[in-house]
Amino acid sequence: MLNLHQRLSQTQRLSPQQIQYIKLLQLPTLALEQRIKAEMEINPLLEEGEDLETEALDEQTESEDFDDVQQEEDTSEDEFEWEELMDQGDDLYGYKACVDQGDDEDRRDSPMVAVNSMTEHLRDQLSFLNLSEEDGLIADQIIGSIDEDGYLRRPLESIVDDVAFNQGVLLTEEDVEEVLFRVQRLEPVGVASRDLKECLIVQLNMLPQELPGRDVAIEMLTYAYKAFTMKHYDQIMRRLGVEGFELKEAYELIQRLNPKPGEGDFAASENYITPDFTVRFEDDEFIISLNSANAPELRVSKQYHQMLEKVVSDKKKGKQSYDADTRNFLKSKFESARWFINSINQRRQTMLGVMQAIVGQQADFFRQGEGNLRPMILKDIAEIIKMDISTISRVVNGKYVQTDFGVYELKHFFSEGLSTDSGEDVSNKEVKSIIDTIITEDDKKKPLSDQRIATMLEEKGFQIARRTVTKYREQLGIPVARLRKEIVLS
Repeated sequence: MLNLHQRLSQTQRLSPQQIQYIKLLQLPTLALEQRIKAEMEINPLLEEGEDLETEALDEQTESEDFDDVQQEEDTSEDEFEWEELMDQGDDLYGYKACVDQGDDEDRRDSPMVAVNSMTEHLRDQLSFLNLSEEDGLIADQIIGSIDEDGYLRRPLESIVDDVAFNQGVLLTEEDVEEVLFRVQRLEPVGVASRDLKECLIVQLNMLPQELPGRDVAIEMLTYAYKAFTMKHYDQIMRRLGVEGFELKEAYELIQRLNPKPGEGDFAASENYITPDFTVRFEDDEFIISLNSANAPELRVSKQYHQMLEKVVSDKKKGKQSYDADTRNFLKSKFESARWFINSINQRRQTMLGVMQAIVGQQADFFRQGEGNLRPMILKDIAEIIKMDISTISRVVNGKYVQTDFGVYELKHFFSEGLSTDSGEDVSNKEVKSIIDTIITEDDKKKPLSDQRIATMLEEKGFQIARRTVTKYREQLGIPVARLRKEIVLS
């Protein structure tokens, strides 16, 4: 039996312009640059240009005559309130996306340094190996399979299958292994290794044989790798039959090796940070600016603006300008340009509002640097600028600020608080800094346990549990006490 029910519900839907604004808001500076370029490619009404404020005002004055025009009904496919469109858009001609111009404005025209990726760098070196055509195919497939850390985590069987499928060449895993041996000895040495153990051994084998600690290090990684990772020094010395000073030389040599060949100069060149904000403290006040180096000035094209004016002017005279397709094209692209520029401007205002609120809450940090952070969560900023927490999260995520004390991710300024014996709230980042200092200064022969560190913090007045110390230590990337143990010769 079917029943028919009527229900009234209220839902909230975002407009296309709101969706566009939200998407722009979460983009960092460099991504915003690419987004603007993409929009300019698909919308000819948008153009990059200098501030033509005076000319823009003239345009607005000329278009004021359109305000009182009564639009007649039009039942064609082109039906549209053209005067309304022009009234809303007049101020966009010559209008630039509002961005602050910093002292480094000239850098916009500076050429980017050409840097080869690791893949290109490795392929450039293949010519020096005098490989056969078949081995060249294998080497190219290996290099293309290397991940961002510089490791080859695909099984050799998959590479055999890929070469067979793509090139029609039948291989064995032994064929791939032979070429892999040679690729691993390219620069950076150890690249395309299948695990850390292999990566370190390859690098050690490429060092001079007479280098102190080299042979012991190779033996230790080959025959006592698990004991090496656990820092069971006595067990290693017994198994290899070496003295303490020999083991120490081997450990120190291994510590100088590169555990991630892919994260060298290539990663640094490809993942540099462009700050989204700059905060300076001058003459007893904060100067906050939004980075404009990668945000070009935008305006609606004068040429198309004149075409739109002609449509309105001819409409007043009872004439039709251009064909229906052209009129519809102008209408849709003008609306799109207006939305985009307004979204850029709204993004700027929101980002500056969030940054101003952060500086207001963390004023001591921006004056004096590290050690002066106060507890702060996203909700605190949301309440200050009267916006939703999700909006604050979009602004903070992936954005950076240049301060007098270095470049910081905005997330750095948000942390939960802890209480001291005196009742004062302190940021957990400050507690992490203290933990880092304690561990750095502790006895390397007998590193402090998490419980001992918690006791020391309590003696300093911080109310903190052992499990919290463990959590902070892990967040700092510091291993447990047993793995921090070092060889100390008496």
